[in-house]
Amino acid sequence: MQVTVETISPVTKKVSIEIPAERVDAEIENSYAGIQKRAKLQGFRPGKAPIQLIRRTYSDAMRDEVMRRFYEQTLFKALDEHKIEPIDSPTIESEILAQGTPFKYSALVEIMPEILLNEYTGFEISKEKFVLNPENIEGEIKRMQENMAQLTPLDEGAAVENGHTVTLDYTFSVEGFPEESTAAEDAELEVGSNRMVPGFEEQLVGMTCGEQKEIRITLPEGYRTAEAAGKEGVFQVTLKEIKHKDLPELDDDFARQFGEYDTMDQLRAKMAEYLEKQETERIENELKERVIQALIQKNPLDVPQSMVKRQLDHMLENLKNRLKGQRMSIEMMGLDDEGFRLRFRDSAEDKVKGGLLLMALVEKENITAGDDDLAERFEQIAAGNPDMLGRIKEYYSSNKSARNALISEIKEDKAIRFLLDNAVVTEVDAAAIKAQ
Repeated sequence: MQVTVETISPVTKKVSIEIPAERVDAEIENSYAGIQKRAKLQGFRPGKAPIQLIRRTYSDAMRDEVMRRFYEQTLFKALDEHKIEPIDSPTIESEILAQGTPFKYSALVEIMPEILLNEYTGFEISKEKFVLNPENIEGEIKRMQENMAQLTPLDEGAAVENGHTVTLDYTFSVEGFPEESTAAEDAELEVGSNRMVPGFEEQLVGMTCGEQKEIRITLPEGYRTAEAAGKEGVFQVTLKEIKHKDLPELDDDFARQFGEYDTMDQLRAKMAEYLEKQETERIENELKERVIQALIQKNPLDVPQSMVKRQLDHMLENLKNRLKGQRMSIEMMGLDDEGFRLRFRDSAEDKVKGGLLLMALVEKENITAGDDDLAERFEQIAAGNPDMLGRIKEYYSSNKSARNALISEIKEDKAIRFLLDNAVVTEVDAAAIKAQ
């Protein structure tokens, strides 16, 4: 057996294998002999069919069997001998298997990149200065008011306005794209919420109950089916009901509905505390993302595309689960699975790069996670619930893989903190952050 290894990229190797003709012939004969013993051909008892008939009837089965056997016998042996550790299933290309000739095939193998951390201290990082905007407090109060609103049907003859909730039946089609055809009955939609394809909700304004209307829109760039972007989509709509939101008064009675408060001043104070915590966490998370981006820029590396694909799949699944909790879907955002992968591929690649670089930093700086770190993380997950804390400890004690994943997460968090502790962090206004 002859093996050659070619480096295609820092994360891809091509392993070419040639198996001599005499071994090919022997395996072909062995395969036909095995097939002959178990073949069931009309007119012959099992194992008694002539070998020439077996060759004519089962040549494809023989070829598949012998090629699979060669892959199993030779590929991983070659990888082991050349100290190549694949991180995903190899992609195999082969020549035709034929008697009397060597069998040649190649395997593209993705491997982990060699990571050399050249620069990871002294980064100049901007951090957004926290400013509590009173308008945000009122916006949160308004959101609570909206959630407590009652929907009241309007009289016949009333026309749709922004903010109304409508019930409608519709069909949707795009000429030349039958797979885009959809229909819904009794669909409920808040007009102006921008949940549907751009241009649709605006054309509902002014409709009345029982009215039927054809709504034409141009499918936007980034639409879930890329080939359909820019094409005309047609909705056939029947409006069945219009409801108006009756908002409760923002008074002390409103505040008391939330149990902990007697006055609106108390509720607003709590909202200010909540928003400060929320904004502080957002600012801190964005700061971490900036320092990771700095690490990526100073330490460029190639990453295996199989890892990027897995990251994209993970991101897509998370998004679908979040939207499902909101009774939404990625289709409502004008996306499909492929459109999502195209749009967020760069983001997924950066996440993979950041993860690999942080892993390298953990090793280089000998960052560890001990029992005290785990205990602290358990407290954070439990969020002050003693019963939950006990269950969390039991879960991570009995689940080794989950415990190891949590330890890796803690180490990564410590690596990010190491980067920030060794960076030059400057607080700036939000406007300055956006201008960067």
